[in-house]
Amino acid sequence: MNIVLIGYRGTGKSTVARILGQRLKRRVISTDAEIVKEAGQPIPQIVEQFGWDHFRELETRMCRKLQDQTELVIDTGGGLILKEENVNILKANGQIFWLTGEVSTIASRISGDTQRPSLSGTKSFVEEIEDILKERTPKYQAAADHVIPTDQATPHQIADAILSCLST
Repeated sequence: MNIVLIGYRGTGKSTVARILGQRLKRRVISTDAEIVKEAGQPIPQIVEQFGWDHFRELETRMCRKLQDQTELVIDTGGGLILKEENVNILKANGQIFWLTGEVSTIASRISGDTQRPSLSGTKSFVEEIEDILKERTPKYQAAADHVIPTDQATPHQIADAILSCLST
């Protein structure tokens, strides 16, 4: 059974995945990092050259590659849940943990991130986070087996919360 982390960027998925991987002695896969490695270019360049739809298709291909693997910790990109097929693939062989964060927390955590292009292209940074969260929250909720708030927690506390869900 895989551990799959979903949530908006800045909720701690990558950091928590590394901690879980170390504690459980499991391989950690970042869907975004694997896509970047295979494409040979960073995500902003992929999106600029080919568009978001193409990037979303690359996410689906990555999910398909992972579908038969077990005992992984999978750190997903924030928009991976936009395609129901991705969720179905990952759910078939994993428990999905939604890491949540308030807009202010997310904004403070990702304000210096230059590896992700704007999702709206026209809105302020905070407005974009609010709008995207409003759109994605029902999809995160539908996908999640467990919800883990991250605002007041350290990455180690978040990992502890995930591990306690696994042991119940």
